[in-house]
Amino acid sequence: MRTLFLGDVMGRAGRQAIQEHLPRMRSEWKLDFVVVNGENASNGAGLTKAHAQGILAAGADCVTLGDHAFDQKEMLQAIEDDSRIIRPLNYAKSAPGIGHRLFSDARGRKILVLQVLGQVFMKRPFDDPFSAVDQVLRAHPLGGQAQMILVDVHCEATSEKMAMGHFCDGRASLVVGTHTHVPTGDAQILPKGTGFLTDAGMCGDYDSVIGMDKAEPLRRFITGMSKTRFQPALGEATLSGVFVETDDRTGKAVNIAMVRQGGRLQQSGPVMN
Repeated sequence: MRTLFLGDVMGRAGRQAIQEHLPRMRSEWKLDFVVVNGENASNGAGLTKAHAQGILAAGADCVTLGDHAFDQKEMLQAIEDDSRIIRPLNYAKSAPGIGHRLFSDARGRKILVLQVLGQVFMKRPFDDPFSAVDQVLRAHPLGGQAQMILVDVHCEATSEKMAMGHFCDGRASLVVGTHTHVPTGDAQILPKGTGFLTDAGMCGDYDSVIGMDKAEPLRRFITGMSKTRFQPALGEATLSGVFVETDDRTGKAVNIAMVRQGGRLQQSGPVMN
């Protein structure tokens, strides 16, 4: 099975890049399943129903969220109406929506997608992410009910993301970090067969400060004072993420590649046979 994961979609530039590149990538790379983190797609904070539908229409099978899951209030209802949108497992228990779901690809193979929020350096206290993930993975053994399991770890600390990768090694097909908007260069297959990347990066304009127009972040760093709200940068975006190919029998990764398409960054992707 060939799966693509794309990191945080950042504002209009990220949405436009999804519309421009994802249909081609899905066709050329013969992708079976696509997951996109969309929690910053709407003006850099949250996700509207219309923008979620646009990402799904462009070729995503599932959209994950994060700590900004409900910044756009309409998502409180939209997530109830469309189970292809996944919120974090360890969000408030009263939050609408679901934190994991079992999907099917065109051939009927089962894909489990789950997302969890980290605790280190995060502004809000969330429930323990490791016990939340463990509970779901115990109920869905890899290679049994699910032929592919993808875990989106949305958090600040690289150490916490790497710890989650090792915690899930042999129990998930892919563990990938999101949230920091900066792609890391450590795509690998862990010793027990789980694909891992510390951070997928963002789908946004990299001539920016983590996707935001440079002027206001620079002002705040230099002067310690704010003048206006952050606004997403509007230049050409790079789609950043990770591609993984998995064995249908075991669910373990057999090939992994960092993905960067369009925009300013050095281009990369899977080598197709």
